[in-house]
Amino acid sequence: MRTVLNGRHYLDHASTAPLRPEAAQAMAKFIEQGATGDPGRVHAEGRVVRDVIEKAREAVAVFVGTTASRVVFTSGGTEAANAAVFSAGATRPGATMICADVEHSCVREAAERSSEVLRLEVDAKGRIDLDHLEALLAAAGGARPALVNCQWCNHEVGTLQPVEEVVALCRAAGVPVHVDAAAAAGHVPLELDALGADFVSMSAHKFGGPVGTGALIVRRGIRLQPLIVGGSQERARRGGLENVIGIVGLGAAAQALSEPGRLEHEQAASRRLTAALLEKAISVSDVSALGDTQGRVPHIVNVAVGGVLAEAVLLGLDRSGIAAHSGSACSSESIEPSPVLAAMGVDPDRSLRLSVGWSSTEADIEAFAEAFPAAVESLRALGSAAISSH
Repeated sequence: MRTVLNGRHYLDHASTAPLRPEAAQAMAKFIEQGATGDPGRVHAEGRVVRDVIEKAREAVAVFVGTTASRVVFTSGGTEAANAAVFSAGATRPGATMICADVEHSCVREAAERSSEVLRLEVDAKGRIDLDHLEALLAAAGGARPALVNCQWCNHEVGTLQPVEEVVALCRAAGVPVHVDAAAAAGHVPLELDALGADFVSMSAHKFGGPVGTGALIVRRGIRLQPLIVGGSQERARRGGLENVIGIVGLGAAAQALSEPGRLEHEQAASRRLTAALLEKAISVSDVSALGDTQGRVPHIVNVAVGGVLAEAVLLGLDRSGIAAHSGSACSSESIEPSPVLAAMGVDPDRSLRLSVGWSSTEADIEAFAEAFPAAVESLRALGSAAISSH
């Protein structure tokens, strides 16, 4: 399936990916079968729905390299991250938390609401400073932090974090760790039992599952203090009737990506496409790459555009039928620039994120290669004309 919808080209998979055919078909089949029943009930209707949920849970577990009992279904990555932070804070009330400014806002804001936050430093590529983390853990002494937060990869620039080293440092210090894998799941292999993190959050819609569903993976032996109460669903770890149709779609997307060679094939395709995007972008004068162009997830690249506001470039691309993302005030929900890029020492008003996924094609890159230079040059010409008129 092409990414072209009504003549448009979608380069914003990192925000949300199109629904995979496997997920759409599984959800449609479930609806057609007309299964109705509370999965917490013992009648036949309830048992049918419970079986559907548990099959999806097993598919997710296989997908991320763990056991089904560790998978807690949520309404998405935001709830999963909030649940991890809340549980850690409730287990050790008053204890500090460690969090870098490059973390997603759902992690940063949840930590800030829960307790005092110790800021973890990052380098110019957005990568966590392991020496600083070790120093923070050592300085805490007997007052151990309640939680360390570490994203698997940065959602703005794609830089991979040293998650294995972070988890090892935290385990040695006896401090729980939450890994936000929302931007990584479905794009790099996740072997969570081998990783050993206490909490790992993920979201379905980032890799072609349905919106409104996700999962929190909880390490064996950890008692999750439920963020949402009012029922004993999800083994008393999350109150509220499960979003069965969303879980069906998540399970189907996970199962598709668990097929032999599927993830590797999509990784290679995404890396090829983003490499071409980056090459086309930086061929324009005063455009440079942000983040780690080598140690990154395959589907995200980010560039700094000199001389113009990236949001203006974004709007120019949109008029040319191309959807992308800017780190500046481009969201309809927010007027704040990206704290991620600010933490890296980068001007967020100049950044443009380009991301591909399972449905991207060469035609999307060709469209960008044609539209981007023209958009930048016309904006720079307008800026020069405005300066000359004064």
